[in-house]
Amino acid sequence: MADAPSDRSTLYRKLRRIVTAASLALAFTQLSPGQASRRGTVDKGPRALGLIELAANGKAHLIPITIMHDGRFYDAGAYKAAPVPMALESGTVYEAVKSGVSQGLFTVAGAAHAGPNWIGEGTWKSAEQLAAAAAKREVLQAKPTEPESDRPPVLRRSGPEKPKPPETARPAPVPTSSTPTPAPTAPGATAPPEHEDPNRPVLKRGKPSAEAQPPAKSVASSMVPTASAKPANPAATSSSIQLIPAISDAGGPEPSSYAFSTKPEEEQQFRKKILALATDEVRAHDRQLAAETIAASVPTRTARTTIARQQPTFENTHLRIFDLSSSNEPVLVLTTSARLQQHPEREYFVTLVAREDLNGDLHKAFSNVTDSQHLDVLPSMELIDAVDADGDGRGELLFRQTSDAGRAFSIYRVIGDQLYPLFEGTPQ
Repeated sequence: MADAPSDRSTLYRKLRRIVTAASLALAFTQLSPGQASRRGTVDKGPRALGLIELAANGKAHLIPITIMHDGRFYDAGAYKAAPVPMALESGTVYEAVKSGVSQGLFTVAGAAHAGPNWIGEGTWKSAEQLAAAAAKREVLQAKPTEPESDRPPVLRRSGPEKPKPPETARPAPVPTSSTPTPAPTAPGATAPPEHEDPNRPVLKRGKPSAEAQPPAKSVASSMVPTASAKPANPAATSSSIQLIPAISDAGGPEPSSYAFSTKPEEEQQFRKKILALATDEVRAHDRQLAAETIAASVPTRTARTTIARQQPTFENTHLRIFDLSSSNEPVLVLTTSARLQQHPEREYFVTLVAREDLNGDLHKAFSNVTDSQHLDVLPSMELIDAVDADGDGRGELLFRQTSDAGRAFSIYRVIGDQLYPLFEGTPQ
């Protein structure tokens, strides 16, 4: 009996350890799924990004931009091109996303040269068409069939015999002097299959269907790059042509919207604030140009004051507001052109990215100001859209640069009050 308190104390310690271990195990089981899901969202690729140019008649083609693999970005127009780039292999499916919202599917059927660049030809199905087709399938699958036992008896009678076709005269034997009939050859549209690497990375592939797959002849002819192929219009000058980013990824997260919802009065306040920043940027660029020409004519104090007070006239102003990280923090992207009364012949091109802080003030994260006379030095930048280029669920900004050297695409990530380049293409 004297050992009872000691045994009881030992028992209590054992029970305390068991309870502690059980609590830790419970906490681990509650935390590990979230940790596993966060680890699972890291997409190593391959993940292809392209730009769909969609005409009003529903015809579309794809411009390859990047392929992300193992966290690195490559030019999709040259990545694993043998000779067709991997991004434009027949059967590859791209999901068009506008500000993170799915717009439809583009299935690559072939590739062709458009000048020095590759473009993908294929079939386009809008989200409405896909939804209608899915609803039709559900109706057909849910349609009840009448049981055989509930049907009334039906007498089946044999129909009249089908008349036999008249016998045709046997053809005369072919003279031996005639040339022999050549043996049938394999169709020229098919190519010998390449040796596939089982570990080769693949993009999102579509299910084979007669509706999505075009005839083999058209695929084969479009796969052959020719110098006479009509180049795509990268400028998309026609207002009827839509530019929609598109993603092809066998894995990766589901698309989510990057639009930041605002009331009309809030959007007007945003526009007023960011145009004030753009005014300062245009004035600063004009002062820089004036300083470069100081050797030709030294500006007087009155002239400098006039430059500082000039109010630019803005045209073709487009303001996009995004929530790139689902944090309810607006990111503003302004693209506009401007003119100053002092230099009416000079057109300024402004691209401005800003973030709003908790006090409602805008902070400039990026500014690109050039003019029509200096595109050989600094390109203009046109915002295409926000898109998840690397598959981490956050949105990046996709721009198209235009200079005297040509056009190129660039991808930037917004971190704090700065923009970091993830990919910058070569102008062509």
